[in-house]
Amino acid sequence: MVPPPPGEESQTVILPPGWQSYLSPQGRRYYVNTTTNETTWERPSSTPGIPASPGSHRSSLPPTVNGYHASGTPAHPAETAHMSVRKSTGDSQNLGSSSPSKRQSKENTITINCVTFPHPDTMPEQQLLKPTEWSYCDYFWADKKDPQGNGTVAGFELLLQKQLKGKQMQKEMSEFIRERIKIEEDYAKNLAKLSQNSLASQEEGSLGEAWAQVKKSLADEAEVHLKFSAKLHSEVEKPLMNFRENFKKDMKKCDHHIADLRKQLASRYASVEKARKALTERQRDLEMKTQQLEIKLSNKTEEDIKKARRKSTQAGDDLMRCVDLYNQAQSKWFEEMVTTTLELERLEVERVEMIRQHLCQYTQLRHETDMFNQSTVEPVDQLLRKVDPAKDRELWVREHKTGNIRPVDMEI
Repeated sequence: MVPPPPGEESQTVILPPGWQSYLSPQGRRYYVNTTTNETTWERPSSTPGIPASPGSHRSSLPPTVNGYHASGTPAHPAETAHMSVRKSTGDSQNLGSSSPSKRQSKENTITINCVTFPHPDTMPEQQLLKPTEWSYCDYFWADKKDPQGNGTVAGFELLLQKQLKGKQMQKEMSEFIRERIKIEEDYAKNLAKLSQNSLASQEEGSLGEAWAQVKKSLADEAEVHLKFSAKLHSEVEKPLMNFRENFKKDMKKCDHHIADLRKQLASRYASVEKARKALTERQRDLEMKTQQLEIKLSNKTEEDIKKARRKSTQAGDDLMRCVDLYNQAQSKWFEEMVTTTLELERLEVERVEMIRQHLCQYTQLRHETDMFNQSTVEPVDQLLRKVDPAKDRELWVREHKTGNIRPVDMEI
């Protein structure tokens, strides 16, 4: 009986609520919790503590997204110097196959040091986690070339730069609000000082009342602006600063863990390359000694051939061990990368929404302040409309008159 291809499962088993399954390019199925953003290679169980699927099997190839390793390196190196290695008839070692399926045709595979890989042209494109959205978890796996051609920037580094820029913008917005508060406080102090000025305080009549109300309105307006600055501090600036501090803590959690995994991945990739080159040298040495023995150009004994074969076999085992360690690190990095990008996406959405709310609060407070200012002006406007020069003249005459002036009869 032929076992089903990797990734095929019975569709009669229902996943627990909040879980969705996807296929990697190699046909290996993994699971994503849309609520907690958790990723795992094992089928989640509806009953805690009881696995619903057997333990994860070894992946012969690191998970790839759109033809690239999660580390940003091409899933299939384009080098041709080690595409295949000749094997002598006496070499019976078998390094095994790393292809997802042994039934693949030769046209769909390439061989690198006796290890078979799928051909890049036959690799299916990675299934998107969020097909209808421009989500971070779908578009930041490969490395991006520097516009100046000096190098490349890892996709995850681009996400971190985006988050760091957002953190800087929060700081600048907080400084903007703080400067606005300072302006309001200084303005209120100046208004209050001006309202105590004694200039033109001796004005009488209806105009005098209106002028006194003008100066009083300055004191009222000063109080309004002081309250406005206090609310800006408590309802806009302070929440922005608190959110920024929490944002920095969340960023450190994401950065630290992923950075360590990426370093480990790069180190194990270098070990694979080193082991691959060592295997090539051992195989060439074995082939050369075998040919020398066949044409009797050397006095090498059969024991020397066996020794070279043992070294070649050991080099092959070392390569497979390094590949296995690399695959383990790659699988772990793949899971963490999906989870972390979803978390970064959540933080960015939360940041934008939080700032929007605070700016709306700012405009609302500004509108209320304008309304209060208008209320301080209305009494002044009403008194100014009642100013009557004739009435003021009459009141002044009544208060300051010295007596009636009578005409004197003149004799002609």
